[in-house]
Amino acid sequence: MSSKLFQRGFLSLLTAQFFGAMNDNVLKGILTFMVIDGAWAGHLGEGGQGIVGICFTIPFILLSGYGGQLADRFSKRDVTMWVKIAEIPIAIIAAIGFFTGNLWLTMLGLVALTCQSSFFGPAKYGMIPELVDDGDLSRANGTINMMTNVAVIVGTLAAGAISDRYSPQEGTAGLAWLPGAALVLIAICGWAVALAMPRLPVGDHDLKWDWNPLSTYVLTIREMAKSRLLAVMMAWGYFYLLAGLALFIVPEYTVVLGINRAEASVLMGVLGIAIGVGCAVAGLISGHKIQPKLIPIGAAGLIVFFTLLAAVPAPQMPGATMLQVATSMVSLLIFGAGFFAGFYIVPLQALLQYLSPDDERGRFLGTANAVSFAFMTVAALLYWAIRPGFDDKPQNIFYICAALMAIGAAFFLWRLRGTGLLVGSRAPDSSIDDDVIGE
Repeated sequence: MSSKLFQRGFLSLLTAQFFGAMNDNVLKGILTFMVIDGAWAGHLGEGGQGIVGICFTIPFILLSGYGGQLADRFSKRDVTMWVKIAEIPIAIIAAIGFFTGNLWLTMLGLVALTCQSSFFGPAKYGMIPELVDDGDLSRANGTINMMTNVAVIVGTLAAGAISDRYSPQEGTAGLAWLPGAALVLIAICGWAVALAMPRLPVGDHDLKWDWNPLSTYVLTIREMAKSRLLAVMMAWGYFYLLAGLALFIVPEYTVVLGINRAEASVLMGVLGIAIGVGCAVAGLISGHKIQPKLIPIGAAGLIVFFTLLAAVPAPQMPGATMLQVATSMVSLLIFGAGFFAGFYIVPLQALLQYLSPDDERGRFLGTANAVSFAFMTVAALLYWAIRPGFDDKPQNIFYICAALMAIGAAFFLWRLRGTGLLVGSRAPDSSIDDDVIGE
């Protein structure tokens, strides 16, 4: 109980992150359902949820470098308060869009919300080493990832339920005020819990601000390239290519299984629960150390479960029993994929945080954040391009996910060979040397 994980600072961050992730997923989830078969069906074409995904990711790519500079120049607590205050008027913009039935205004709200989140990301992850001891880094990352995925679950389930009431599939009149009310309420809760965050050290006021959104990434990547830290970042970011594809496929089970949006959101919730459980278990296994050997285990599990998800056929015969069996099987396989995803990402994230220089951690993590969203943008473009070719069997895209995971895992394991990174344990209080991460 003496661990700083249980103290006000980390708990405040954990809760503020929960509400932020929840709001992101409520807005993105409702928009996704609306362009698939809701109020704005067909407005963005087949696979239009990929366009929603692009609007969600591009701001992270362009602005995470600025977010990293802010996190290094000012107190990360101050940065958190600024973005949480900004979230409230942004939620109001999205609320007006939903109430008036204006797709483009609602999309503007989504873009603005992701801009806000892109400034929070580097401060959030850079703050963790300031709030907890080095020995708690793995558990802190496992905990925050678990709670983030709980937020994804709650937000996704809420998005499904709100979507069914905002634009009912039966065609009856919906509750135009409901999405906006939910978004504004969540934003206010996120700001309120952030108030409890303790003061944190002010960053480097002498840091020269660079207005080029890409130069921070270029300089940071050059620094990372001097060691295997670049491969660690790319392996972490690559996961989001696969996660992005999976998150586009799962809502389409309304078509594959003939279920409603609320039931499809339950499948998204299962994925969130699984990733959260996997992250928590990975954190517990790691204890006071970073355990990179969990990475290949996670990759292998993802390959197996992605393949199985693609291989499970849709029910060919009508009937509640057949549908229940098919839905249960899909839920089980989604849980397996999510669980092993936690094993893959927790050690990589902990390594990124620990190995980043103290005075550049915000920029290093901002760059890593931008890279992860660049991969998610690629996923959105890829899904938009290939979706028409899969007709009424979008679940077969999981075959592509499995193949990409196999190729990526083989490449990154090869890049990290001979470093000692993938064998044995790594104590966070040990020195950084060439045997661990260097060439």
